[in-house]
Parts: sequence; C-alpha cells; structure tokens
Amino acid sequence: MRLIAIIPARSGSKGLPDKNIKDLCGKPLLAYTVEAALRANVFDEIMVSTDSERYAKIAEKYGARVPFLRSVENSNDNASSWDTVYEVIENYERMNIKFDAFMLLQPTSPLRDEKDIIGAIDEYIEKKANTVVSVCEAEHTPIYMNTLPESLSMDGFFGEHKWTRRQDLPTYYRLNGAIYMSDIKSFMLYRDIYRNNCFAYVMDNIKSVDIDTHLDFMYVESILMNCGGIL
Repeated sequence: MRLIAIIPARSGSKGLPDKNIKDLCGKPLLAYTVEAALRANVFDEIMVSTDSERYAKIAEKYGARVPFLRSVENSNDNASSWDTVYEVIENYERMNIKFDAFMLLQPTSPLRDEKDIIGAIDEYIEKKANTVVSVCEAEHTPIYMNTLPESLSMDGFFGEHKWTRRQDLPTYYRLNGAIYMSDIKSFMLYRDIYRNNCFAYVMDNIKSVDIDTHLDFMYVESILMNCGGIL
C-alpha cells in the first residue's frame, strides 16, 4: 500500500493568527505533526499543503515535502480540508505519482504521535476499511445538554434523563480531528469519507486536544511542559 500523509497548513488563521507555525515549546506547531509522521516510518510521502512560501520553508526544514503551493481557491475561509485533499491528489496524479490511501494529519493536533498513526493504519488494514477516523471519549455526555429559549427557562431541560445516574449512561465519542485515513479511489469517487465501511480509531483524551483558540494553545503548552515525556 502506497500511503501519503497530507498536512494542511493554511496561513490565514483568524482566531489565532499564524497558528500553524506558532512557537510551541521551542518548535513551530506544524513541526510536531511532521515529526510524528516521520517517526512512524510508514509513509511513501509526507507533504504539507500550504499557500505560504514561508510556511513551506518551515515545513521543509522539519522534513516534509512541499512540491507545490495550494491554489488560491483552496486558501480561503470557505475551502474545506477535503477540497485540499482532492487538490493534492489531483496534483500528484498530474505528476504521474499515485497512492493507494491518504492520511490527513492536521497540525492543530500536536499531541497525536507515531503510535496513533500506526494504530490507525493497523485498524485500517485489519478492518479492510475504506476510512478510519480518530475519536475520543466525549468529556461531557450530550444527554445533559439542551438548547435554551430566550426566557432562559429550564423547564423540561433534562427530559426523560433527569434522574439517570451518570455511571448508567452510555459512553459517547466525538471526533478529535487528529487522524483521517481513507482509500483514495473511494474518496475521489464520493468525496465523502463517512459513506461506507468507515471505522473509529479511539484515542486517549490527553492526546486529542485540537488547537483552535489561545486557551487551547496554553493548555497544550502546559501538557508538554508538565507531562510531555509520558504521553
């Protein structure tokens, strides 16, 4: 199986400017994902998809390839990660380079490591899956969540679950954004990774932080400074 790692690193983050190259304990954020992919030693290609020459140089410094820059169309706020993946695969095919599967590794998940990458690949092979997506246990059960009216009334807020003990509730999982692996033929045909034969790869919560805000960033900094060696 020929496998490509695609690391999307657009330069236009607004919530946390230059998030993907922001210094995190001595290294730019995207370096953690590039290095994890290299340590896994399972990829035929590790590439960073970026619209920035500056980001490209940083990615190459840490061992990734940037054979082309992302198009203008896929560099704005409306473009999805899947638009980026589609563009990357098409560009490689134009260069007559083909892969059997891809793994999308977002740089905003710096605590995901090579063990997670290898574990997801093992599950992909074992399940004969079309897609494997990483998840983690939800921190809070959605059963105890609801919307509120303008009056802020909580009448009936809990519905039938009002007196259910927490330990009797089912376990819920959420997407953690760390790993998306898919068969390329299926992806290029449907552009939908959840269409069929999709399986979850369960990760530990401590490795599932997805950096979106400054608070997330400070949380990861604290984890790396205090327990990075035992993750």
